Amino acid sequence: MDYNGIDTLRPNLFKDVFPYEELPRVKFNNIQLPMETSEDIWITDTTFRDGQQSMSSMTVEQMVRIYGYLHELDNDSGIIRQTEFFLYSEKDRKAVEKCMAKGYDYPQITSWIRANKEDFKLVKEMGIKETGILMSCSDYHIFHKLNMTRKEAMYNYLSIAESALENGIIPRCHFEDITRADFFGFVAPLAKNLMKLSKKYNIPVKIRACDTLGLGIPYVGVELPRSVPALIHGLRYYCHVPSESIEWHGHNDFNNVVVNSTTSWLYGGASVNATLFGIGERTGNCPLESMVFEYGQIKGNTKNMNLKIIVDIADYFEKELNYKVPDRTPFVGSEFNVTRAGIHADGMLKNKEIYNSFDTEKILGRPPLVAVNSYSGLAGIAAWINGYFRLDDSSKIDKTDPRILAIKKWIDNEYANGRTSNIRNEELKELVFKYIPNILDKEDIKAI
Repeated sequence: MDYNGIDTLRPNLFKDVFPYEELPRVKFNNIQLPMETSEDIWITDTTFRDGQQSMSSMTVEQMVRIYGYLHELDNDSGIIRQTEFFLYSEKDRKAVEKCMAKGYDYPQITSWIRANKEDFKLVKEMGIKETGILMSCSDYHIFHKLNMTRKEAMYNYLSIAESALENGIIPRCHFEDITRADFFGFVAPLAKNLMKLSKKYNIPVKIRACDTLGLGIPYVGVELPRSVPALIHGLRYYCHVPSESIEWHGHNDFNNVVVNSTTSWLYGGASVNATLFGIGERTGNCPLESMVFEYGQIKGNTKNMNLKIIVDIADYFEKELNYKVPDRTPFVGSEFNVTRAGIHADGMLKNKEIYNSFDTEKILGRPPLVAVNSYSGLAGIAAWINGYFRLDDSSKIDKTDPRILAIKKWIDNEYANGRTSNIRNEELKELVFKYIPNILDKEDIKAI
């Protein structure tokens, strides 16, 4: 392979952009790039690899169950196309074997290995067709972590990729820290050489663009290396990497992980790497469930996915893994569609669409609710009753219903006596059964 990179004795650390003693800077060049979304876009999962590193280790049974949930969520749509596992330990390999025995088409199982020939043999023996290989791209990593020159790193990476290809394995090359890397001096030459290897062996070579520190910027007109549009555009047009071989892997250090991931789709990358609930190092990875909703908004549908499974997965994480999903987490938090403001509650009572952007009950099995407190008023109580008991238009309670007055009187008395917390659902339920005893039939009551 030809090197074709810009070798240098001194690392380019882009100190004008990353001064370290100050906040990172956004530099503009005002170059406008076209959005060219691939016809086929999808999500890949790294819950068992990158995500699991940030929490207590999962058991084999837990990994198998979560893999099953991912399959149920995808529901053979192919939107959640792959999930990756470590192969380091016997436990990891056993989990992979049990998951593979399920025989599911989606998500496909891929691996992450140490970059040595013995591990490639292990991947092949287990029947895994694709594996991730770390290829750190920034001079921060090449010079200060690997203690190599760019040329040495380049040849090392290409040798590793070729070893995978010689074993008939698709290498997924993880371009670590790409948002601090010299694109034309190292990233582009490496990508071009990888595409030459792909052509030589007639096997796809994938590139995972890793925004390791969450420094990517989603809008156009920003200079490399931070520009997500320019990175994806550059891989496609300067390096001739096909869309289906470009994957984005983001972190949330600067609160841009979802928009950066979506931007990578819009500018031609086919896949986005994510974890359930965004678990991961520091501020975490891209939340998989968020990208499901991004996919649905871009494509206008989620095919035959079963989005209600998302709630089941969140419950499983809390009960089995002792992982508490923050209450206000979009789509999955216990209060993501709970309103507290009295005027909002009044709007919800008149028409759910006023303060609920989509039918959360139909799509997620989560009806919009109102938290009842000292500011809720009659409208808030009525809205809570209608939401909690899932009353239809023919049976819903209006805020003028005189039976609500007794409930409000009890609530007002609570706060008059010094209470500061919200009224709990169990308390409200008992009040409703006391003052509106015929609200549901016996079978419905048992189901609540």
